Amino acid sequence: MSRPFSPRHSSPASFVRVNGKIRAREVRVIGVDGNQLGVMPLTDAINLARHHAVDLVEIAATANPPVCRLVDFGKYRYEIAKKEKESKKHQHASIVKEVQLSPRIDPHDLGIKLMHAIGFLCEDMKVKVALKFRGRENAHTEVGFEVIKKFIADITPYGQPDFQPKLVGKAINLMLSPLPRNKRAKNPYQVEGGPNHAAEEKHVEKAPAKNVPNTKVPVASQPESAGLNNAFSKIEAQ
Repeated sequence: MSRPFSPRHSSPASFVRVNGKIRAREVRVIGVDGNQLGVMPLTDAINLARHHAVDLVEIAATANPPVCRLVDFGKYRYEIAKKEKESKKHQHASIVKEVQLSPRIDPHDLGIKLMHAIGFLCEDMKVKVALKFRGRENAHTEVGFEVIKKFIADITPYGQPDFQPKLVGKAINLMLSPLPRNKRAKNPYQVEGGPNHAAEEKHVEKAPAKNVPNTKVPVASQPESAGLNNAFSKIEAQ
């Protein structure tokens, strides 16, 4: 009869052989104090563990002979779980999210891209920023560097660049790493209900009501990044 499949999220400690479940005839034993006790028959090792009121835990099953440790199995499982928890804290750092920009990006779109990048950094992920040039934009790369410069300035409370922006081919590449949590600002877009809940509420409040005539609203002054969009409007097409 075939064995059932093991749980996907089971702990490595659940597969560890203990005491009488160890199959080897001889084992290399590590004492309670961490010193090597040498190779001995399995029965002698189990009796030694009982003498010290602990368990004989197999910690290296592939070794020849297998390596066993005299330790309380409950304590051993706690140590394994603690190491797993510590390792998971650094898993997000290896995840890289990409944000794409353009020299003519609209200030509103730039704000959306910035919001996404802040969300990634606040979740301990790295962010790759790629600004791509098309057509005549390649003759005015300084406009793209201005967009990248403003993007870095706005995201400084949350992350820092791994290197200076580089022009590679037809794109400017930049890699951002999250700041340590004790030095990083809180995500201004994250509230109860999800990371983008606050942004969605803002859009709902600004939505016009039904059956209400349109009224002219004074236009607010454009941010500094709006001038970046007009840079190409002054360039005559060749």
